[in-house]
Amino acid sequence: MRHGEVFNPEGVLYGRLPGYHLSDLGVKMAEQVADRLADRDIVYVAASPLERAQETAAPVAARHRLDVVADPRLTEAKNSFEGKTFGVGAGALRNPRYWKYLRNPFRPSWGEPYIDQVVRMSSALDAARDKARGHEAVLVSHQVVVWVVRSYVEGRRLLHDPRKRQCSLASLTTFTYEGDRVVSVGYSEPARDLLPSKAEASSRSQFGA
Repeated sequence: MRHGEVFNPEGVLYGRLPGYHLSDLGVKMAEQVADRLADRDIVYVAASPLERAQETAAPVAARHRLDVVADPRLTEAKNSFEGKTFGVGAGALRNPRYWKYLRNPFRPSWGEPYIDQVVRMSSALDAARDKARGHEAVLVSHQVVVWVVRSYVEGRRLLHDPRKRQCSLASLTTFTYEGDRVVSVGYSEPARDLLPSKAEASSRSQFGA
């Protein structure tokens, strides 16, 4: 599960920075997804240690009388632009000293290598599979790392256009296992009716993943 909407009035790329919590709408998203999952056979809930992920996981865990396990493998990808607005105008891209971070999009040069994201996310998935064999687990993480590990499992290249990620706020990307092998990947948006329109999302200045 990707976390819900974050309160970010300054419009910065918050990445792994502490202190970024769910907005009021984000809390509603988390509650709505928890309601949709209330009848599922969930026996394990884990989340990135970042506040927005922990807050998104809490209602799901509460519905099933479980604790939220903080798993650092589920955390956001490291990004050199953390704490800055990202764009050409008044954003970080206007400053030549940041251009070096854009030299290699295949790695990517601005942050944690894609393959490192795959390794740690795959490890978190495998751990959840082992904790919940015969049942279900929910892991709450962040857009880019969810999309990268999904791309790896589905055989796509890891370099991608961020605008084309299928991983909206509070969405579910489902990995189904037979034994130790992933046999299918699904996607759903239980909070779709709460998603802001593109215009609203822009005006709300929600950055990060």
